[in-house]
Order: sequence, then structure tokens, then C-alpha cells
Amino acid sequence: MFITYQQTSEQSYLLNYGDQINIETNKKVIFHFKYIQNNKFKYIYNVVPSFNKLLIIYDIDFKKKVEGLINKLRLIDNQNEKKPSQYLIPICYDEEYALDYKKVEKAFSIDFNNFIKLHSSNTFHIFMLGFMPGLPFLGLLDIDKSLPRLESPRISIPKGSVGVVDKLTVIYPNKSSGGWNIVGRTNFKLFNRNTNKQILNPGDIVKFTCISKTEFIKNDK
Repeated sequence: MFITYQQTSEQSYLLNYGDQINIETNKKVIFHFKYIQNNKFKYIYNVVPSFNKLLIIYDIDFKKKVEGLINKLRLIDNQNEKKPSQYLIPICYDEEYALDYKKVEKAFSIDFNNFIKLHSSNTFHIFMLGFMPGLPFLGLLDIDKSLPRLESPRISIPKGSVGVVDKLTVIYPNKSSGGWNIVGRTNFKLFNRNTNKQILNPGDIVKFTCISKTEFIKNDK
């Protein structure tokens, strides 16, 4: 399943599943991530998935057990993987919220209306959750052209903003700084503050549906 692993501190190991960012590699990462989560090993403090790596943080007194777990993971595949949860998320692509639509048109050589059709018809896989609670990294958009990050990141991006870089999409769960190209906004709640839990999880499937500005304002409560 993973290719190599290395100790990155006295209390952590990093498992490497390959150099490529693709859905098949990420599914292997997520399968091991969920396996560790579901088994609730008391000596594992935290486990963090990324695109192609898995960080395991553990109780230093149980290093041998962690090494045994890592060796066991080599033999566990995702053949009996459960079907992922699926979500339909409404996005308003109105120019008021699509702050970088002109950059998208130029980089992708596409009219923004056609980009909306492309983006809202794509099926997205959640690779991981990012630098704030509930922020999903989704991919892969079916396009081969490059759309880099902004040269100067914005200091403030509104909550619910949808950003795109190359084939990846993120949704900002809260007001934040950031350098992604903003193409719309959603009022879908990504994080439940009452339970302190994210709604979406790595491995889930997301599709977007285009809504009007009127619909967005009506539901933005």
C-alpha cells in the first residue's frame, strides 16, 4: 500500500504512498487513515492524511506497537472499502462573488459561463482537510491547463468562498486570508461549532450545483 516510511520525530512516523497527486493514491492514504481512526488505538495520539502521505503521532512509550501497526498496514488493502458519503453543494458563481473570474478565463482559455458548466458538472473527491477546521481540498477538475495561485494573497476572503488552483478546489469555511482564485461562494456549512466537528471528511464525494444570486441571498442566514 505505502512505498516507504520514516521516523520524523520521537513521536511520529510519516508513511509515503508515492509522488503523484491522484485519487487512487489518495484512496490508499484515506483507507489506512480510517483504519487507524476506527480501531481507536490508545497509543495513537493523532493521524493526519494528506494527498499522498500519512502522519502518525503516537505515545513514545509504545514505539514497538506503532512499528508493528505500520508493518500490519502493509498487508491491508482497500478491497472492502465502504462507499463514500456524497454531498451536493450549492454555489453562486455571480461576478460579485467570483472575484477572479477573469483570471480563470485567461488561464483556462474558457468563457466563465463554460467554466461554470465544467465546474458544476465535475465529480470531486475530497483529498484532505486543510489549514483550518473543515476546509476541504477537492479534485480533480477535468482540465489540463494551469491556473496558479495569486501572486499577492488576499488578506481577507469571505466565509464560504470557493477557490481554484489548477485542478484543485477549496472552500473557505470561515473568513480567512488566502491566495486561491475565487470563483464563487456557498452557504453550505462546513464546520459544526456546536459539536466541534467538520461536515465533510477525506474520501467523501462532492458535486456542485449552480444557484442564482437571489437563491444564495435567500439561504444565506
